[in-house]
Amino acid sequence: MAGGDDKRTPGSSSSSSRWRKPGSRHGPGLEKRSAECQKEGPCSSSHSVWSKKAQQQMVTAVQQSIPEGSLPQTATQGLEKRSSECQKEGPCSSSPSVWRKKVQQQMVTPVQQSRSEGLLLQTVTPVQPLKSVDSLPQMVTPVQPSVVDSLCQMVGSVQISDSLDSRSTSCASESVVGSGPGAATFDVFRCVSKCSVEVKPSLLDINREKRRAKELAKSANALQRLRPGMVLLKNFLKPDDQVKIIKQCRELGVGTGGFYQPCYKDGSKLNLRMMCLGKNWDPDSSSYVDRRPFDGAQPPKIPEELTKFVKDAIDAAHAFLKQSGGQGTSNPLKEIPPISPDICIVNFYTTAGKLGLHQDKDETKSSLAKNLPVVSFSLGDTAEFLYGDARDEAKASKIKLESGDVLIFGGQSRHIFHGVSTITPKTAPTYVTEEAKLRPGRLNLTFRQY
Repeated sequence: MAGGDDKRTPGSSSSSSRWRKPGSRHGPGLEKRSAECQKEGPCSSSHSVWSKKAQQQMVTAVQQSIPEGSLPQTATQGLEKRSSECQKEGPCSSSPSVWRKKVQQQMVTPVQQSRSEGLLLQTVTPVQPLKSVDSLPQMVTPVQPSVVDSLCQMVGSVQISDSLDSRSTSCASESVVGSGPGAATFDVFRCVSKCSVEVKPSLLDINREKRRAKELAKSANALQRLRPGMVLLKNFLKPDDQVKIIKQCRELGVGTGGFYQPCYKDGSKLNLRMMCLGKNWDPDSSSYVDRRPFDGAQPPKIPEELTKFVKDAIDAAHAFLKQSGGQGTSNPLKEIPPISPDICIVNFYTTAGKLGLHQDKDETKSSLAKNLPVVSFSLGDTAEFLYGDARDEAKASKIKLESGDVLIFGGQSRHIFHGVSTITPKTAPTYVTEEAKLRPGRLNLTFRQY
């Protein structure tokens, strides 16, 4: 680069005129110039002044034309350091001449290599003096449009991939939310826009499924007396009511005292998410308390609309038992006593969720003595429900509880062992998954009177 600026003083050697001859436009001219510089020996003071000015112009032009941060710091530091060294060496030092020889040889070598590889044209344009900052960008080879397009496609694909990865991570993290006391609140709503692109069912399909559910609720097998004090109301909750209940549970579940994964002191955890309404049920003490022990949260109250659904279900069971007196029913009110529910446990089971056989016996002695019933609402995916008089799964009876089913057990069946063995994936109605946006799994509400 030292030979690129031909600002020679009148006292310089005659090689300056030969440098500007037409023949110097070719590669051999560079070699010739390098050989002549070796013969000249230590440079004169004019050479030193010229090299200082050229170096200063090079450093200034590079710094001004290239945006800050785009040029490696070592490159600018090297130019500035070389310029300061030249100023300290004096006008007649031989080191600038040696440095200029090395630079000229470096200029010649790439030309020879590139010509042998066929990467340059047959003629090489000599380096022009740096007249202004605007001349520097002309030295940069323009990028072809096709290269720019390919780079844009590469960058775009990376950005899309990163975005999808972050979304997948976000949804994966949501699946473990509320994994223990003190953890973030669990949301029963599924993530739609973040996780994936789905083909939604048509409104016609959803309405057709709603009509079918209403027809099943009116069928002959809609109400079943499973055993004394135990009645199953198939499809009792209307599709629109199911959507309302799910949205109410979601609103309560993400607030104070919402869903969490209960665990015991020994570290074992229940394979579900739980939220209590009215009073909090503590798994360690097997008792109801006013506040949750681990965070002091007070359980939300039971919405009045849910209480009305419970009353309607008990009335329907009484009417059914009264009509089917031939099955040994003498007094429906005694078989299933009426209740005013003031506590409710809301459990959400994932598709891998389950609950072992157990008894609901933590209410007050007065409530248990009256055999006040438990009223259970099922929403979402179908569950296999076990029940029996002993804690033995092999001897337990099994029934399928589908979305909209209401199960009532009181009277003689109040103290049965019951549990959930499996959840069948992808069995939830479309109006539950699309309109209510319930995530895969089963939402279960069990009402009692404390």
